[in-house]
Amino acid sequence: MIPSKISSIHLIAVCGTAMGAVAAMLKDMGFEVTGSDSGVYPPMSDFLADKGIDIKDGFSADNLAHKPDLVIVGNAVRRDNPQAQEMFRLDLNYCSMPQAINHFLVNGKKALVVTGTHGKTTTSSLLSWILYEAGLDPSFMIGGILKNFNSNYRIGNGDFVVLEGDEYDTAFFDKGAKFLHYEPFMAILTSVEFDHADIFKDLAHVKTVFERFISGMSPKSALFAFDNDDNITELIQAQKCRMIRYGKQQDSVWQLGSFSPQPPITNFEIVKSGKLFGKFRTKLVGEHNLLNATAAIGIADSIGISPEIIARALESFDGVKRRQEVRGQVRGITVMDDFAHHPTAVKETIRAVKPFYPNGRLIAVFEPRTNTSMRQVFQDVYPHSFDEADMICIRKPSRLDKVPESERFSSEKLVVDLKSRGKSAYHFSDTESVIEFLLKHAEAGDVILIMSNGGFDNIHDRLLIHPAPI
Repeated sequence: MIPSKISSIHLIAVCGTAMGAVAAMLKDMGFEVTGSDSGVYPPMSDFLADKGIDIKDGFSADNLAHKPDLVIVGNAVRRDNPQAQEMFRLDLNYCSMPQAINHFLVNGKKALVVTGTHGKTTTSSLLSWILYEAGLDPSFMIGGILKNFNSNYRIGNGDFVVLEGDEYDTAFFDKGAKFLHYEPFMAILTSVEFDHADIFKDLAHVKTVFERFISGMSPKSALFAFDNDDNITELIQAQKCRMIRYGKQQDSVWQLGSFSPQPPITNFEIVKSGKLFGKFRTKLVGEHNLLNATAAIGIADSIGISPEIIARALESFDGVKRRQEVRGQVRGITVMDDFAHHPTAVKETIRAVKPFYPNGRLIAVFEPRTNTSMRQVFQDVYPHSFDEADMICIRKPSRLDKVPESERFSSEKLVVDLKSRGKSAYHFSDTESVIEFLLKHAEAGDVILIMSNGGFDNIHDRLLIHPAPI
């Protein structure tokens, strides 16, 4: 329950990307904010300290001795957490992160919610930037750092708020998906695939969550649904909200037309209802990102933003950190960072990056680190994800102890399977071995594409500043 009068707020598990953003947002709103987490370290610890937020390392019950008016509980927190137990003992008001976002940030605004297995962060970021360039002063809360704002949240005075809608569960006291807390004015559904094997049993389980989201949308709301996903087509049958398809199908309202990469820019056309809507330029790479842009363009047009303003925003959009982000170049070698971890994301990222670096090899470096990628559920799928890479380096997952032995992913088997497909693939037990190999084998003109949803032991900077010649 969120009380009507609040001055002090405490966040348990505050150092996650989204929870840290919520803490900073609440501080900006004038609340007294404190937090706690296990393993408080940069960059999030520095970010929160710069905001003047007092962070305690660990989950001691004493961290709630000041009896805050509200406790926000992150979804990484278990019921047996000492602070959760103390929260109950003191009978403090508490809520989940999406409940807090809904109460403090949405607060009557028109929510534009971006959902789907892939592309949520880039799509919601681009949509936010288009609204900003149109002078609509949007608010947003997104799971990545927008380079144009150097932030993943914004408190605006306009009518719209852009939210990245996550299907992951909410909290130990609410196992429903986070996006079920939002009431969309408009929404985007980019894709529906199996993911998050730690909370979903199978694809059917995933689909039930998305079905709940769609069926909960008002008849007055609109869903922009990707047109080349059989799971989406099945889910949107007989739903009560307005359905607007986008993609490449001839009968879709919004179509991605012809496009051509001309590094560092991609030129592309958008067709609306069979007629050319506009020609655009973007720094985004790959067809999957152009499809994301198609959905964002569709919503922007629906709320009255002109093609000219959309075009200006697309060309000036600098992207999102950790999404095909060039971290630097050294001796003619490009080091790129990307968040890809699901097999589809790995495949599409490699396919997108390859044409932009035609004069060298694409060296794909992959760390299976998520709760899903460390499980064998995609063991036989991953070999097909690297077909367009010239060289492949697979690091052994560093947290396999979190997965039952019978369910563990094998990076060794992945390399064997890649070699059977004729690929130049190598397996490494630690990050140091990966760095040593790359320093020895990378050449001028190559791009080293590093894919992980974690920090990967700061491999990017270590490659760029290493004294040995690459």
